[in-house]
Amino acid sequence: MQLKDLERRQADNKDVNWITAIFMALFHVGAVAALFFFTWKALLVAMFLWWVSGSLGIGMSYHRLLTHRGYKTYKWVEYFLTFCATLALEGGPIFWVATHRIHHKYSDQEGDPHSPIDGKWWAHMGWILMGKSMHHDTTTLARYVPDLAKDKFHVWITKYHYVPQIICGAVLYAIGGLPWLLWGTFLRTVVGLHATWLVNSATHSWGSRRFATRDLSTNSWWVALLTFGEGWHNNHHAHPTSARHGLTWYEIDTNWYGIWLLKKLHLAWDIKSVKLDEIKRGLVAAPNGRLVTDAVLEPAASGD
Repeated sequence: MQLKDLERRQADNKDVNWITAIFMALFHVGAVAALFFFTWKALLVAMFLWWVSGSLGIGMSYHRLLTHRGYKTYKWVEYFLTFCATLALEGGPIFWVATHRIHHKYSDQEGDPHSPIDGKWWAHMGWILMGKSMHHDTTTLARYVPDLAKDKFHVWITKYHYVPQIICGAVLYAIGGLPWLLWGTFLRTVVGLHATWLVNSATHSWGSRRFATRDLSTNSWWVALLTFGEGWHNNHHAHPTSARHGLTWYEIDTNWYGIWLLKKLHLAWDIKSVKLDEIKRGLVAAPNGRLVTDAVLEPAASGD
């Protein structure tokens, strides 16, 4: 990207989204406060809700089901998983899915909401706190999510996506007091947010590249562990509709295991999945990049 283009984009994104910034600051303060109210039960509650919101919600619902339609399930299952995703405090399904579809369309190019070519800080959370990417108009969102825009539940839950988080926090406080609230809501949410943001920043900056995709996506084992399998990002960009991101036995993909379990329970079908040996034998094409040898990718140039 030319320096003039980068300067123009940075100028367009200089305004602070104050409401978002204030709530992010409050949640981070709550996360720090949680460290002074530790109990083992509070930790276990936080870990459970981290899995519910991050795996059942963001990974299995927002990403692999709603965004890429990597599998099909009953509407009640889809709605339940979507409800779980709202607990991650990453916005409603229409906003999240539209933003991610825009990311895939313009990945690491002009129009990408969160690329490290605009700076690693920007890719991680700057795009949330500043700029226009958080405020697409309804027409723009609907253009990228026509399937969700006509679904009354998804429209409603997008409008009131913060309500489940409030209800969950109230229940936690009623059962376990301040430790459960601080750990189960504030610390758990902050950890989940940064884990998700690492997919935008870290896996487009460092890691290995199995596929020569047109973007900067990489595979990162440690981001995969923090995001229940979303860190196998280069695999995903090469095969975006595949519900399976970990293509080998050693690429741990908890979200895929959850989808596999849904299939065994007869709650999921028409699952799109690829395996590395099938790709190597030429049985499955890599639509967004040819297969290459796993090698460490040099850090991409960025604006920070």
